[in-house]
Amino acid sequence: MTTNSAEPLIDQADEKSTARYIPVRAGLYPIFVAAFVVVFVISNITASKGVTIGPLVTDGAFFLFPIAYVIGDVLAECYGFKATRVAIWTGFASALGAVIAFYIAIWLPAADFYENQEAFSTVLGLVPQIVAASLAGYAVGQLLNAWVLTKMKNRDASAPLWQRLMGSTVVGEFGDTLVFCLIAATAIGISTLPDLINYVVVGFVWKTAMEAILLPVTYSVVGWVKKREL
Repeated sequence: MTTNSAEPLIDQADEKSTARYIPVRAGLYPIFVAAFVVVFVISNITASKGVTIGPLVTDGAFFLFPIAYVIGDVLAECYGFKATRVAIWTGFASALGAVIAFYIAIWLPAADFYENQEAFSTVLGLVPQIVAASLAGYAVGQLLNAWVLTKMKNRDASAPLWQRLMGSTVVGEFGDTLVFCLIAATAIGISTLPDLINYVVVGFVWKTAMEAILLPVTYSVVGWVKKREL
């Protein structure tokens, strides 16, 4: 009787003395999400600079956004719309958190020996209009990109991958560029309709062209991820 009643107590003691952790599933998804978030946060800073290259009018993030769409394509093609949507909203929240942190750091009183407060404020004191444009364009463009790609795949999974990649890119990049440019144009000094049209067209054509150029890279990454994860 004594032995039988003691056994459950011993088991409970052993269970309480053992630390338990939630297992981490091995996979590439968290790495792609991290890269996705980093690209977007950096883009928020670099996009605040207006850039003119010959007759072309764009912003300082023009070379980063194609990378974000390549990563978005890989996420949508390999992990589906729901998983990609989580990544998109994670990037959205992270960028918003970064902006709040920037403003807190600017607001904090500078030390006597710190001589770069004005430059610090100029670079990281992102114009609210730019922040709103970037967040809105990002959310609209990336969600459209992921939604179109997965819809095309669900409708005909046997269709060539390039059709899904380019079809989703055209829709997503147009939505992203149009929303961002309409909101941000005046903040970076664009005040005329011709310049606004130039800004939208250049941004859309550039990003879509870069996606086409990077298509072999996207193909390779998608193939590698599927081979490793499936």
